[in-house]
Amino acid sequence: MYLAVDLSFIIEKVILISVILGGSLGVAMYLTWAERKVAAIMQDRVGPNRAGPFGLLQPLADGLKLFAKEEIIPTFSNKFLFIIGPSLAMLTALMTSAIIPWGPTFDGFVLQVADINIGMLFIFGVLSVGVYGIMLGAWASNNKYSLLSGIRAAAQAVSYELALGLSLIALIMLTGTMSVKEMVEQQHGFWADGWFTWNVFKQPLGFIIFLVCSFAELNRAPFDMAESESELIGGYHTEYSSMKLGFFLFAEYINLFITSVIISCLYFGGYNFPGMDWVALNVPPLVFSLLGVVVVITKAILFVLFFMAIRWTLPRFRYDQLMNLGWKKLIPLALINMIITGAAILFWFK
Repeated sequence: MYLAVDLSFIIEKVILISVILGGSLGVAMYLTWAERKVAAIMQDRVGPNRAGPFGLLQPLADGLKLFAKEEIIPTFSNKFLFIIGPSLAMLTALMTSAIIPWGPTFDGFVLQVADINIGMLFIFGVLSVGVYGIMLGAWASNNKYSLLSGIRAAAQAVSYELALGLSLIALIMLTGTMSVKEMVEQQHGFWADGWFTWNVFKQPLGFIIFLVCSFAELNRAPFDMAESESELIGGYHTEYSSMKLGFFLFAEYINLFITSVIISCLYFGGYNFPGMDWVALNVPPLVFSLLGVVVVITKAILFVLFFMAIRWTLPRFRYDQLMNLGWKKLIPLALINMIITGAAILFWFK
C-alpha cells in the first residue's frame, strides 16, 4: 500500500520535472529567436527570416552549429573547473523552477515539484550559488579579461542581492509566509474586500526594486557589466566554445524565463486572473488547470519581452553608476519600504 503510494508520487514528480525541464529548455531556445526579432523590430530590421518560416528554425540551426563546433580547452586553464563552470550555471538556472506553482491543483495532481515552506530562502540560496558558475568559468579560463568580468559579476550580484532580499522581506511581512504557493493563493482572483489582490498593488515600490535588481542579477543591459564587449571582449565566457559556451548562453535565457515567472507569481498573481471563479464553475477542472498554466506563461512572456525591450532601449551604465545605484539608492529605498510596510501592518492589523 505505502509502496504503491510512494511509487505513484515519484512517477508524478518525475513526469512534472521532465515537462518543466523540457519546457524550460524549449522556451530558452526560442527566446534567442525572440531576442533577435525584438532587436530587429526596434532597430527597423528584418531579423532571422531564412531558416524556416519567419526564421523559426534559426534556434535549431544555432544549436546544431554549437554542437558541431570544436571543443577547445585552453592549455593553461584549470580543466576540471573549466568544465564545472558552465555546468554549474546551467544546473542552478534549472533548480529555481522546482518551487514555482505552475497552475491550480487538478484532481490531486499538484503542478509544483516541491512546495517548501522556505521557498524564498531556496530562491536566494540558488541565486547565491549561481554566481559561482560564472566565477569558476572566469577564473579557470586563465584569462585576465575573463577574470575581471567574473569579479564584476560577483560584485554586482552581491550588491543587488541585498536590495532584492530587503524588497522581499517587506513582501514576506505582508503575506506572512515564505511559500511561493501560499503567496500565489493569497492573490486569488483580482479583486477582493474593496482592493486589488495582486501584490504589485500592495507593494509597488518593492516590485520596482525587485524588477531593477532582477536586471542586475540576470547581467542584462543596462547592467551587463559582466560582458561589456567593448572592454572585455566576450566577458567571462571569452575562452569557451561549442556546447560549453552554449550552456552559459542557455543558462542566461533560462534564468530570464524563470525570473519572469517568479515575478509573475510574487507580484502579479501567478495563475490567478480576473473572473477565475466563474471560469472554474463553467469549465472542466483539467481545462481550468491548463488555463492557469497558460496564464502564468503568458505573464512571464510579457515580462520577457519587457526585459528584451529595455536591453535595446537603455545604454549600459558605468560601473560606478551601477554600484552607486545598488548601494546608495536601492538599499535605502528597500529599507524605507520595509519600515513603511511594518508601520502599515501595525496600523491595519493592530
